[in-house]
Amino acid sequence: MYKTGSPAVNMKHIWTETPPKPSTNQRAADRRSINLPARLTWKDQRGATRFATVVTRNVSEHGVYVECESVVSIPMYRLVQFQLERDVRESDMLPDALRQGRVLSAVYRVSAPTRSGTPQGLALRLMVAPRRRQMAEPVTENRATA
Repeated sequence: MYKTGSPAVNMKHIWTETPPKPSTNQRAADRRSINLPARLTWKDQRGATRFATVVTRNVSEHGVYVECESVVSIPMYRLVQFQLERDVRESDMLPDALRQGRVLSAVYRVSAPTRSGTPQGLALRLMVAPRRRQMAEPVTENRATA
């Protein structure tokens, strides 16, 4: 048994360094706030083509968050065509994929409208090929000789 006042009982742990805080932003690409008119097109469960007018709230190289003017019934993981209105596609703040026209996207989050007036929101994952990183040095081809 330890006596009260012995070093083992009264030992205090002192941090010499502050532990590193985990990064709160774990996104692959930066998001930029931007409000532009756009349109969603998708097929419902019966195969009928549906449309919705939306407004972008933020965009990145890989995704876009939009708010719907009216409530739509789009389930999670549904593939949709996302398209900015033609007259706003030239903005410098837009990723290249969104300047081209329609972009196949997957719904990965649906936010319900609130009583306070926040409209329904949809987070879309743009189904575009990731950019290849530029190599620091050009690769030289080695050939075997006989």
